[in-house]
Amino acid sequence: MSTEIWDGLDEEQTEAVRTLRGPVCVLAGAGTGKTRVITRRIAHGVDTGAYSPGRVMAVTFTAKAAGEMRGRLRALGVVGVSARTFHAAALAQLNFFWPTIAGDAPPSLIDNKVRLLAHAADEVGLHPDTPTLRDVASHIEWRKVTMRSIEDGLAERPDGVGRLSGAALADLQRSYERVKDARRQLDFEDVLLACAGMIESEPRVAKAVREQYRHFTVDEFQDVSPLQNRLLELWLGDRRDICVVGDASQTIYSFAGAQPHFLLDFERRYEDAHVVRLQQNYRSSPQVVAVANSLMRGRPGALVLSAASAAPAPTPVATAYPDEVAEARGVAAAVAAQVRDGIPVEDIAVLYRAHSQSPEIITALSDASISTTVLGGKRFFDLPEVRQAIMALRAASVAPQQHGFRDAVRDVLRSLGLVDEAPPAGGALREAWEARSAILRLAEEAAAGVTLREFADQLLARAKDQHEPSMRTVTLSTLHAAKGLEWKHVYFVGLAEGQLPISYATTFEQIDEERRLAYVGITRAEQTLSLSWSRGAGARERQPSRFLREIGSDTLGAVDAREPSAAARARRQSPTVRSSGSRASSA
Repeated sequence: MSTEIWDGLDEEQTEAVRTLRGPVCVLAGAGTGKTRVITRRIAHGVDTGAYSPGRVMAVTFTAKAAGEMRGRLRALGVVGVSARTFHAAALAQLNFFWPTIAGDAPPSLIDNKVRLLAHAADEVGLHPDTPTLRDVASHIEWRKVTMRSIEDGLAERPDGVGRLSGAALADLQRSYERVKDARRQLDFEDVLLACAGMIESEPRVAKAVREQYRHFTVDEFQDVSPLQNRLLELWLGDRRDICVVGDASQTIYSFAGAQPHFLLDFERRYEDAHVVRLQQNYRSSPQVVAVANSLMRGRPGALVLSAASAAPAPTPVATAYPDEVAEARGVAAAVAAQVRDGIPVEDIAVLYRAHSQSPEIITALSDASISTTVLGGKRFFDLPEVRQAIMALRAASVAPQQHGFRDAVRDVLRSLGLVDEAPPAGGALREAWEARSAILRLAEEAAAGVTLREFADQLLARAKDQHEPSMRTVTLSTLHAAKGLEWKHVYFVGLAEGQLPISYATTFEQIDEERRLAYVGITRAEQTLSLSWSRGAGARERQPSRFLREIGSDTLGAVDAREPSAAARARRQSPTVRSSGSRASSA
């Protein structure tokens, strides 16, 4: 394993991997290989005996990222490392210690905060509508992760939420806590609060946790909340073996309590911290990197990226369309041209600020006979077609095989409805076909000698790690959902004032967060990047996003598609907008 650890690392990556003792801060720009560095560093620590795998905790922000980290560590021959989200780690500790401390079973978790809030509202004679309850739920989440009391949170929202006055908002929150306690339940944020309180108040728990975990690595450190940072401090105690990895330019969850100052102030907190800057971008073309650098020029903590590739690539272009229909049709036409040129559809993504921007794009791509997958819905391994296929494969594995492994998988999938010719794009039949085809491709890529049962077990392992296969579809995604992903060709739509930055972003801090969202979208592109916006008409007439103006013409070309297409004019007269209802899968 020793030689494999160092394969393909540049000088800065090697420095980060070699520095095994904390405190260490890795400032990793977009596309600079941070996950590779994190896993190689842990593997190097285990390989040299500096780390015992069972005493390493690697904290991520999503279960999918944790699963990917475990998979990469397994590939390096490292097993036993705890790679979890903050919540998963805290919940495991609560479940382990609670019976000893409290003498009974731990509380259950709430599966629907809005439903419980509705019951709490009834208790105090309030009758808010569902959207208001959702906003109250968001307020509660923000208040708890920023470690504010109900009264402190009210100081931030003295006018209340929706039609709920400030006093009513406070009453509803108190009722929510009473109902929750009476039912012996915890919400998502309570898990972190309860774990932190347990470690803080129970010395034996603190001693046991700190004895178990001696070495900490925290990914996406720019997105930690005050509550998560407090829990991390309690896990550490007075020790200093911590490595944080992050990029201030990718802080896009401030609305959920993320505070990048924990990353930016790390050097001041630990004056002897070893800081490594990863600025060599291995993902994007020089032209895309230039656009990203222009957008973030002069921002606090921004890293200036340099492109590792010198291969020529098209200059990113910003296209102005007369309306959203024309914009969707223009993007669909460009995607269709790429597909005709032989570019795989799974290498293409369309990104936008909000899900409300997707219906026109889905319809335009469907009209061009191009299937889409929308991130943010049901996961691949939760699709009924996929669950059915795994069960059928496991059942077939107990019978004598008449054919080879791949033929056997194909036979099982055919029995469930897989046909050779894809159904028309859009709709449930095409979605089911794409899901089953993805399973067949995994079988075709499987190692020689694998059995049907082993393949079914591999699918279950992938489901547990959320290691989803790519669907042969164009991916549609919000900017938030696209973080951490990449595609060879990216279409970034809706770069108009009111859409990005979004209309309710009015303060300097809110506009800066919108800028970071744009940066995340731009840096998802590997080879080509197409930006676009639509003017609209009358009261809906828009101006180009200030971010396009900030990037400037020295790194960005411009196209003005002034006349709406005939199809767009026809669509404008239609009162309906069709949507394929595509399900979600990670690219």
